[in-house]
Amino acid sequence: MAESSVSVDGVTYALPQPFLVIATQNPIDHEGTFPLPEAQLDRFFMKFSLGYPSMEEEMRMLQLLERAAPIQTLSPVVSAEEVVRAQEEVKQVYVDPKVRQYLLQIVHETRSHAELALGGGPRASIALFRASQAMAAIRGRNYVQPDDVKKVIAPVLSHRLILKPESRLRRRTSDVILDQLVSEIAVPTLEEGRS
Repeated sequence: MAESSVSVDGVTYALPQPFLVIATQNPIDHEGTFPLPEAQLDRFFMKFSLGYPSMEEEMRMLQLLERAAPIQTLSPVVSAEEVVRAQEEVKQVYVDPKVRQYLLQIVHETRSHAELALGGGPRASIALFRASQAMAAIRGRNYVQPDDVKKVIAPVLSHRLILKPESRLRRRTSDVILDQLVSEIAVPTLEEGRS
């Protein structure tokens, strides 16, 4: 994924820009499927758990499906070129050295946490950096604040962490461990008015 290419039968094909890989996992039916190894999970930028819709959301879903599948009437809201341009603009969002240190400290702390068998690697640091830039841009700023980092920690890091067996037995989750870890790290203060 990071190489923007796929290989089939020993032949490598470059993917058009932008490209997006979305994988779904049903936690109930595992027959014929296997959990991805850590090295492959690490290549996914973020992970989200959607859960079930509320009754009202599901009622709306049934109403939308009554006569046709809504996916049949979808149309693009941006062009591929606009997505690529937005990706490049996100890279211009400033990250103060104090914020860089903060996000690196979070990732490094996962590597030595007593409840984790495996912490975040360099890909985790890069993903957290880029996701923080994107969050700042979404919030209308051209600089990253520590709150931007906090907002994206769980989606960026939770799937990259491997809990020790005893932690899993105690029903601990990577999200809970991340919350605890982040609460113990001093949040940097930045000068006001960076733009």
